[in-house]
Amino acid sequence: MADINDWKALADKEVKGRDLTWNTPEGIAVKPLYTAEDVTTDPGLPGFAPFTRGVKASMYAGRPWTIRQYAGFSTAEESNAFYRRNLAAGQKGLSVAFDLATHRGYDSDHPRVVGDVGMAGVAIDSVEDMKILFDGIPLDEMSVSMTMNGAVIPCLAFYIIAAEEQGVSPEKLTGTIQNDILKEFMVRNTYIYPPEPSMRIISDIFAYTADNMPKFNSISISGYHMQEAGATQVQELAFTIADGMEYVKYGVASGLDIDKFAGRLSFFFAIGMNFFMEIAKLRAARTLWHRAMTQLGAQSERSKMLRTHCQTSGVSLQEQDPYNNVMRTTIEAMAAMLGGTQSLHTNALDEAIALPTDFSARIARNTQIVIQEETGMCNVVDPLGGSYYIEALTKELVDKAWEIIERVENEGGMAKAVAAGWPKAMIEEAAAGRQARVDRGEDVIVGVNKYRRDQEDPIETLEVDNHKVREAQIARIKRTREGRDEAKCQAALKALTEGAKGKGNLLALAVDAARERATLGEISDAMETAFGRYGTMPTPVKGIYGSAYAGDSRYQQVLDGVEAVTTRLGRAPKLFVAKMGQDGHDRGANVIASAFGDMGFDVVTGPLFQTPEEACKMAVENGVDAVGASSLAAGHKTLIPELIGHLKDAGRADIKVVAGGVIPQQDYDFLKRAGVQGIYGPGSNVVECAADVLRLLGHNMPPADDALEAAE
Repeated sequence: MADINDWKALADKEVKGRDLTWNTPEGIAVKPLYTAEDVTTDPGLPGFAPFTRGVKASMYAGRPWTIRQYAGFSTAEESNAFYRRNLAAGQKGLSVAFDLATHRGYDSDHPRVVGDVGMAGVAIDSVEDMKILFDGIPLDEMSVSMTMNGAVIPCLAFYIIAAEEQGVSPEKLTGTIQNDILKEFMVRNTYIYPPEPSMRIISDIFAYTADNMPKFNSISISGYHMQEAGATQVQELAFTIADGMEYVKYGVASGLDIDKFAGRLSFFFAIGMNFFMEIAKLRAARTLWHRAMTQLGAQSERSKMLRTHCQTSGVSLQEQDPYNNVMRTTIEAMAAMLGGTQSLHTNALDEAIALPTDFSARIARNTQIVIQEETGMCNVVDPLGGSYYIEALTKELVDKAWEIIERVENEGGMAKAVAAGWPKAMIEEAAAGRQARVDRGEDVIVGVNKYRRDQEDPIETLEVDNHKVREAQIARIKRTREGRDEAKCQAALKALTEGAKGKGNLLALAVDAARERATLGEISDAMETAFGRYGTMPTPVKGIYGSAYAGDSRYQQVLDGVEAVTTRLGRAPKLFVAKMGQDGHDRGANVIASAFGDMGFDVVTGPLFQTPEEACKMAVENGVDAVGASSLAAGHKTLIPELIGHLKDAGRADIKVVAGGVIPQQDYDFLKRAGVQGIYGPGSNVVECAADVLRLLGHNMPPADDALEAAE
């Protein structure tokens, strides 16, 4: 019988001695063959500690995962109609996407959110909106997940009162509130208050739900947005588990019994295109959480059991050749299923460009239904358990993630690590490295940097009329305020502020204010009076992108171009990277700032959440040559033309404005007519973006040669 040495000799002969080891971004050396010798840990059985093989003994053979599609757009009426159509077509649970104004604690009539209302989720300003959102959907029968962190207190309060006015008491409510603020400070940035009061909010929600909402998950600890921001799977795994440990410690410190609330904690992971790594990651997460909770003193096995929702990757979706996204989502959905998720959202094919249409949402939903009902995949519990490769990979992920977790704990926990900034820096370095590998063609994306089509076919996308939605929301806010008992409302808001200054339970006080028809912005402001509003300034990483391009001829052409412009101007060309509106997703902006800095540009990074007027002022004061406006939340048609108008009014129409991010092709002409001089959508090669900006600044930049064009 052949042994491993016989195999190695034969394989070496077939590949002429080429090393087949795959060195992953996680720092894992994946071998081309795994055997029983590589399995050093017994994963146990499904339903039993450490739950590596699943949290239920029967898993999907007994009951498949919940199909929980994440959706919300425009008005509560529109979103409600969308939910009801999807539920009728086989969806089993709801997952609410809120617009950015809501996330950031602003009512729709606030001047800072003009371009954000209803654009990337549903606008919720009061209980009245929440009641409409769930009209005809019995909340004692429907599990509801809400992706909300910043304005978590008013949104959860509105949900509780909307249910109450349906005749449903809090103890009957099932679902999840994300409520994961540490992740927001690292990557997604939809925070409102500073870290300490934000952590108090979480503890208050733990306490309220433990007493009043026993079936409701009080937090969904999210690694999803970390991977979307560029984290490797090891980083996503480690920081998510470490966040969970921090929340547990805060809950215990606030006086809660660990086993009273820990069983209602849930998790949320991204599922990307590294198929086996994602399967192993979910298995490793369950192993790690069992270990962590044992260390933290949990006695109940339920407290040590990691239950998770998953969502297929948004960042893996591409604008180019978008029907490839259907296949990407299918592969990712299979990884989530084989990893043992409890619920799943599958992204629609057009989400790299715009909000999903009914057509694309149906394909995304049916992807799950087909896997559940046509393939036989659900009939065996943990079908990859015992795979030499999967078991070895699970163990490697556990070990590598635990090293990072131990560093976090040795430095005082995740809150201190987030304040120090090193987890965010690690993730941004990983993102810059990934972008460089894609731009160089080392990481293949079909239809983007390989097998690219000569001409893209247009696809129909959903467009929200921001002005119409905002006007409708403002009218409803006005009616709500006119119809309430103002004295009772103001008294409830004052009690909330006093509670925030003292030790009152913030959710309980907000429920009282919501019942009196206080708006989301008023409830947020009542707490802001006590806590203040938090803001940060991005700090781009240096050297990661540039080092990946050492010796590259096209990269050198750009460096030479920057040097030539520098000689002509007497200074380096100056680019201002602007994030306007309430969109906190800053991966793209950070990558551009880092890469352009490495190429020799003088890069000015603005704070998040600027208005166009504030961005204009900063551009003028810093004497920039160009503004790169990053837009990922559909505000580009409002915010960028407004910025150009302000620049003209300031006498600086000479400043070039370019745009990047999630911008549908059909909007390009509109933006160009408004004065935008370059538009760079998902999949754009950053080196070529820089070359284009140099052309705009008057440099005779040579075009990419044929070989480079073929690689793009």
